[in-house]
Amino acid sequence: MKRSRINAIMADAAEMIAGAGFHLPPFAHWTPQEFRARATPAIRDGRLGWDITDYGQGDFDRLGLFLFTLRNGNLVELSAGRGMVYAEKLLISQENQISPMHTHAIKTEDIINRSGATLAIRLCGSDGQGRMDRNAPVRVDCDGIPREVAAGGVIRLGPGESVTLRPGDWHEFWAEGGACLIGEVSTVNDDLTDNIFAAPIGRFANVTEDVAPTHLLVSDYDSDVA
Repeated sequence: MKRSRINAIMADAAEMIAGAGFHLPPFAHWTPQEFRARATPAIRDGRLGWDITDYGQGDFDRLGLFLFTLRNGNLVELSAGRGMVYAEKLLISQENQISPMHTHAIKTEDIINRSGATLAIRLCGSDGQGRMDRNAPVRVDCDGIPREVAAGGVIRLGPGESVTLRPGDWHEFWAEGGACLIGEVSTVNDDLTDNIFAAPIGRFANVTEDVAPTHLLVSDYDSDVA
């Protein structure tokens, strides 16, 4: 993805988030220079901040997602069962923009339609080795109410509605009828190792530096850009 496109997506996302009555934390507004001077280990190591991906496929409008990680604990405390064992994100899915089929080995997450259009989520279960089983139904909780979904079935969430997904619950999602602002509340998030995709794709975008970044991406933190 070109950095100029990423900058534009950030600006549009910030406008949508503000329009929904949400406020991003102060570090969201730091320039790259401010980030380099002020970012703490909690921000860098927790990979808090801007995250825009086309999954390395070069077609963001078809296959992509905007994310902003607001808070994140760490796996050491999660393993100990105490401390900061949770994470929170904001996501934006555009109309018919797919976040591709995947699951997590560790993370349990609530996916919440915060505002906007309908959020559609396709679900599949796992086999005994955790691999996607296209014939396995999935049992999930939707706002505390158990629901069994046939393999490959789609649930649709309106604003305010949510679903709880556990490790081994395979899922892909997109917005219908416009863009959707999504909340994610979960156990500790590890985007480097805990995203298991059904197709051989990457988690992050490959960035072409045609202009300077407005804000750094979490994928910039380990690079020369940061």
